[in-house]
Parts: sequence; structure tokens; C-alpha cells
Amino acid sequence: MATILITSCSTGVGFATAELMARNGHTVFATMRNPQRAPELAQLAQRDNLPITISTMDVDSDESVSAAITDVLAQAGQIDVLVNNAGIGPLGPIEERPFAEFEANMQTNYFGTLRCIRAVLPGMRERAGGCIITISSVAGKLYSPYHAAYCASKAAVEALCECLAGEVGPLGIRVAVVQPGVIDTPIIDKFDEASPDTHYPNQIRLSAYLRASRDNHAPASMVAEVIQAIATGDQTAFRNPVGPDAGPLLGWRGSLSDEDWIASAGMDEESWIGGMAQLGVDVRGYLKVGV
Repeated sequence: MATILITSCSTGVGFATAELMARNGHTVFATMRNPQRAPELAQLAQRDNLPITISTMDVDSDESVSAAITDVLAQAGQIDVLVNNAGIGPLGPIEERPFAEFEANMQTNYFGTLRCIRAVLPGMRERAGGCIITISSVAGKLYSPYHAAYCASKAAVEALCECLAGEVGPLGIRVAVVQPGVIDTPIIDKFDEASPDTHYPNQIRLSAYLRASRDNHAPASMVAEVIQAIATGDQTAFRNPVGPDAGPLLGWRGSLSDEDWIASAGMDEESWIGGMAQLGVDVRGYLKVGV
């Protein structure tokens, strides 16, 4: 059984992964920024006697990451698997979103991932073994209008991990990226509504698509199962799409030229609704401000 460190476990994919790994006998160190504000995982672990230790970690902070990983190593001796799950993802047009929002996205999604990777690599390199799994997104390969901050950070994560895989593969360390589609997690409830005086009214389409897809209820456990399969070596691909819409979305993007993909953002509303229906998503009822 492995010792597994997972970031951002208060809800969603992190929570589901910590629970699944622990129920399968692994020793889990589940980190989150504010454990006192999200006691549910600790309560579950205590109730069911699961091998989960809750640790405080803010991936935006060098000091916090260093302290948390030092503490895990002191308790467990080594980290066999790192799961980089922490991430944020606002919506909105490039012109109208605050510059600080782009910085925050890169800080958490990219630099947070990088901090954790660099902190565990020395031990893995010395043992000539280990596994680093990073939760990216289909957005790391599919760049949608009004999703620039998130897409840019996930594209950077994908590049980082592919470079890393080539560097540490010869040292016995496995690296993998997980690319969820739209999963039913609380992150979608955190989207801001578009400003009524926006210059980019079509941004409602992205929100409508994400909310409609979320309501198809692809569970976080679906992603957790893929993470476990990678951690145990049962799944060996570098990129791992997961969710009912991940493959169709990536396939759709791959079938289009860059120019056709960009031009598709300007199609009329009925054509766009029809296109989403072909992907299995009924967006019509979500195309209202405040939905």
C-alpha cells in the first residue's frame, strides 16, 4: 500500500479521491487550506476508521507547502504518490476580468502544482520511484472564449507535466495528467454572473454549457477511480480524459482547424444550441441571466 498526498480535499475530486484511496488501504494525507472550515472528511475518516490524516496546506505559499510536506515525511517517511488537485477557475472575458484574477489562477493552478512537485521530487528521486498525478482539464487542450484565465493555467500545467515526465521517467518516477470534462463539483456554483453592462454578452453561453453539463451529474468519484488506477499502475497513459463529455469535447476540437474553432464562437444562438445538443447537453434553459 502507498502513502499518498492529495491537495485540496475539502470537497469534490480531492474529497472523493482521499476517500477512495483510504478505503482501498492506502495511507492518505489529505491537505486543504482551512481544515476547520471543512470538517466533513475528518468526520468521515473518524466514523469509518479510515487511514486519512488531515493537514493544512496552502499551495499558494512556499512556506505552507514546505511545512506540510516536511510534516508528512516526518510521519510517514516517504510520499509514494502526489495528487495535485488544487485549482480555481473563474469565467469572463479577458478585457473585463481583473488582472489579479489571472495572477491568482496561475498562482494556484500552475505555481501551486509546481511547488508541490518540487517539494516531493528529491525523495522520489533518491528512492528511484514515485508517481505524480496532476488534475488538469479538457480546458488544457480546448481553449474556450471567456475561459482564458483557467485555460491558460491548465495549458501551462500540461506543458509542465509533459516536460517533467521526460525528465524523471528515466529516474523511475511516473507522471500522469488527468483531464476531466465537466464534473458535478462545487466549483461551478462559484461562478460569477456576467455584468449586465458587459461588452461580451455571449459569455453566458459558457456558463450555460458548464451548468447544463454539471446537471448531468458526472460524479467526482469517476475522476477518483481514474486517479487510483494511475496510482496503482493499472492505467499507464500520460493523458487520461475522464467523464462522459471529455472524449467528445476533445474529439470535436481535434476535428476542427484553429480558424474554424475560433469562428464557431460567433455562430448564432440557435446553431450554437443545436451544436451543444449534438454533444448531449441541453443548454436552452440555462441561457438566462441569474440561472
